[in-house]
Amino acid sequence: MPRAVIVGAGPAGATLSYLLARRGIEVTLLERHTDFAREFRGEGLMPSGVAAFIEMGLATALDALPQTRIDGLDVFRRSRRLLHLTPEALGGVGPRVVSQPAMLDMLVAEAGRFPAFRLERGVTVRELVRDGGGRVVGVRLDASTGRREVRGDLVVGTDGRASVLRVQAGLHEERLSQAFDVVWCKVPRPAFLDRCTARAYLGDRHFALVFPTYDDRLQIGWVIEKGSFGDLRRRGIRGWLAEMAAEVSPDLAAHLRAVGDAVTHPFLLDVVCDRLLRWTVPGLLLLGDAAHPMSPVGAQGINIALRDALVAANHLCPVLAQGGAPGAVDGAVRRIVEERLPEVTEIQALQQAPPRVLFGHPWRTGLLLTIALPLLVRTGIARRIAGPVFRRFANGVATVRLDA
Repeated sequence: MPRAVIVGAGPAGATLSYLLARRGIEVTLLERHTDFAREFRGEGLMPSGVAAFIEMGLATALDALPQTRIDGLDVFRRSRRLLHLTPEALGGVGPRVVSQPAMLDMLVAEAGRFPAFRLERGVTVRELVRDGGGRVVGVRLDASTGRREVRGDLVVGTDGRASVLRVQAGLHEERLSQAFDVVWCKVPRPAFLDRCTARAYLGDRHFALVFPTYDDRLQIGWVIEKGSFGDLRRRGIRGWLAEMAAEVSPDLAAHLRAVGDAVTHPFLLDVVCDRLLRWTVPGLLLLGDAAHPMSPVGAQGINIALRDALVAANHLCPVLAQGGAPGAVDGAVRRIVEERLPEVTEIQALQQAPPRVLFGHPWRTGLLLTIALPLLVRTGIARRIAGPVFRRFANGVATVRLDA
């Protein structure tokens, strides 16, 4: 019987599986999909996420993955460039945009070097299995061979914000109201935008973020008011590209009009930001988006998930290696939550500020963007305000080191 059963081979699940397996702890990783060859949106790896790979000794493997590094951001108010920001000027290092399929393939391949690791793909977890006292002792799943159970000393749910295990455990969240959604798509990268520079466009209750990706395309996030996608969808792709073109600089506007037929992977992200009041019941721990879906502000999802996994490994490896007694496992799980909750809470609070300003009362937002922001830029105050916020998003707000 495996010591740990991990449901969901995303960043948190794949990382924790690797860390347990290399310590010789039997772990079974269950993944619904048969491969990782699909489109991911949250592929921004901040320095805190890179640091997690360094802690794991996988820095060289990470560097070998398809990626690009963002070393500059141009901020526009429609066609007017307000300022150019660099990570160095803000006191930090810029993010990488890393292929998540390649990253997950690398993590499970590294875990597969150890005999304690087992990966099952193409299985759908349906429900938790409990013993007579109500403790979670495994999961019940559907596979090509039929329905069966997989049991372990601990079940870890890393199955995303639509977590089945979260629902099965009856865990409830504290939801932070969100004012916006994001329409994502990719277009060919134009020659006028290099592979290391991103752009942000501040419009009237419409905002855009564009950045180059590892596959030499341009990722576009069109930020809209929550609930307004129905109208956008009725206009079709060319319709909302035309609306976006009216809010951006002439060079990008012309490019969007020219590549309307080359748009790929359009996708609406229903922005959710919440965290469970409890991440655990006896025998079960939830991590990553299963415990605390993050807003896209500041590109935190992958990075927080990786840090969750490192902290979990620190506490779980000793007790699972010693036999996984229920009381010891439950104590370790409580310590994981106690260590991770403060950073998650603080980062989520930071994520609420920009949308609150940009989607606040229309006249206040207009005043800010038209008058106050240019003044703050001219006086250098904007950079001084942005620096501390950037560093917290880039580096995290807690020290995370790997002991295991």
